[in-house]
Amino acid sequence: MSQQLQSQLLDRAVEEFAKLPGIGRKSALRLVLHLLRGTDEDVESFATALTRLKKEICHCKVCHNISDTEVCPICSNPRRDASVICVVENIQDVMAVENTMKFNGLYHVLGGLISPMDGIGPSDLEIESLCERVSQNEVKEVIFALSSTMEGDTTAFYIYRKLQKFGVPVSVIARGISVGDELEYTDELTLGRSIQNRTRYEGKA
Repeated sequence: MSQQLQSQLLDRAVEEFAKLPGIGRKSALRLVLHLLRGTDEDVESFATALTRLKKEICHCKVCHNISDTEVCPICSNPRRDASVICVVENIQDVMAVENTMKFNGLYHVLGGLISPMDGIGPSDLEIESLCERVSQNEVKEVIFALSSTMEGDTTAFYIYRKLQKFGVPVSVIARGISVGDELEYTDELTLGRSIQNRTRYEGKA
């Protein structure tokens, strides 16, 4: 049991920060004390940013990426190649691929991976909306940029089977990424090369 601080207000703030992933109680205390040393305007600006983030941010109705608007800046950018869709697990993966500056198509965020052990099935993911996008006959290639894990491979195989009826070429990023690696933690150079050197998906689970 952690020792209670001298101030209940301080202790409550530390408890809230410590709920964040990767933040222990000591780190939480440092963050709270940093805010206390700031001006009232700094703290109010911080609190307002978090409140607005929770209340006003939304998901793009096209690709399900986070956005300030109904359609995200990537999907609404006329310079992007709308005929190529890169399928990723989460928002962090969109950021990882964008940081490579090697992809100029659009994205589709699944919101997770198929994982029976965790109770996550196909209906829990944005798979049907992907099929709807592909069915519009404007898509010339679908790229799987999923983690090279059992869950990632299972998800790719399931989606591949769903997309077969549309006759759209499906490819997968090159396995320059080690098996078991999460996409968001892969360095930009390796990820960029993996996208450029993508290969035709063979449909093997």
